[in-house]
Amino acid sequence: MNGSSLPRMPRINKILIGIISSAVIALIVAPEIYAEPPAKTEFKYQLGQHYPLALSPSSATTAKHLPHSALVWKNHIVENGESLAIAFDSVGLDSALLHQIVTTNSKTKKLTSLRPGDKLNFGFDDAGKLMELHQPLTNLETLIIKRNRDNNDFTATITKQQIETQTNYAQATIDSSFWSAADKAGLTANQIMEIAALFGWDIDFALDIRAGDKFEVLFEQHYLDGNPIDHGNILAATFTNMGQTFTAVRHDNGKYYDKDGQAMRKAFLRSPINFRYVSSNFNPRRLHPVTKQVKAHRGTDYVAPIGTPIWAAGDGVVIESSYNQFNGNYVFIRHNGNYVTKYLHMTKRMVKNGQRIKQGQTIGTLGGTGRVTGPHLHYEFLVNGQHQNPRTVDLPQAHSLSGSTQTVFKQQAGDKLEQVKSYSHLLANNGILLPQS
Repeated sequence: MNGSSLPRMPRINKILIGIISSAVIALIVAPEIYAEPPAKTEFKYQLGQHYPLALSPSSATTAKHLPHSALVWKNHIVENGESLAIAFDSVGLDSALLHQIVTTNSKTKKLTSLRPGDKLNFGFDDAGKLMELHQPLTNLETLIIKRNRDNNDFTATITKQQIETQTNYAQATIDSSFWSAADKAGLTANQIMEIAALFGWDIDFALDIRAGDKFEVLFEQHYLDGNPIDHGNILAATFTNMGQTFTAVRHDNGKYYDKDGQAMRKAFLRSPINFRYVSSNFNPRRLHPVTKQVKAHRGTDYVAPIGTPIWAAGDGVVIESSYNQFNGNYVFIRHNGNYVTKYLHMTKRMVKNGQRIKQGQTIGTLGGTGRVTGPHLHYEFLVNGQHQNPRTVDLPQAHSLSGSTQTVFKQQAGDKLEQVKSYSHLLANNGILLPQS
């Protein structure tokens, strides 16, 4: 009969016959484990039927080394004021076992510094013997303590789950405030502050933000078991402020530069405070709020809640930290000989005369001391003794990239900014939003 004329066998029958064939082969090639049936006995296997296999004595010996049955787990959450000894006692374990576990190696010493809310998972065998103890340390790391079945000693290791990193994107146009727009775009509070820090040397986020300003950000998104868990580094960002666009791209060294390799970091911050709102702008013809006379207001007033930290705008040395009836509590800092910054009306001063200061260091807190109508920080910026607008004055820059390093970075920056542009076009053309955590 021609093979082509045979009836077609259903796919399920082919699979079942293949399984049975494999079982028969296993019986033939493993005589040491599976006993062969008597020579005169003929078996006719039927689909869907179970067939017993007789085990040889050698296989019974092998069975001793098969995995033990699943452990019985007791979970314990540490409460306020609770020690490891109390936790052990609550699950029926004695102090001798506790000592043995804690002294296993340096990793188990972490158990002695428990905090409320920490979890301990105890695994017992059928005889009620502790075989494993697990303590989650973070979302990714777990301390695992196991008993050695041969000598009853314990071993301790810290396992770390692998996370997957993907690239994500967010963008927004500002209509009321930068914070509000960034929050609606799905960014976290930390990411919002990072963006403000990236562009804080070029933009005064207290005074310069306008409706219509916009930003884009390319960042790392971390996933665990397919679920977003947190964000990684910002890879690239653009910020358009009053028609001028600034770019920031992350280098392999962890620092940020513009698309040409010029350092984003500068010698001075545009704003020395994490602002809430600003009461007045730089204005040399300002009407003084107390005397009602036209008097040069050679600085900027930042209004925020009393106690708001005030930052040093740049590295320098404190040349005055004092109090008088006009300035209230005030601090003057000299930077590199040519620059002086002044901070007035503080509630508290946190630095002393002659003290060296780092950029971003808290030097005091906002208040309402001296001649003022309400709590605020009055900030002045002097270059060679002359008052300058801190929002617009050219600021000296930190070290930038050069040579081959700059050439390579410019190519990498171009690639990242093209990626930002691609995401932007995708949103514009398709009207979709990329998933945010």
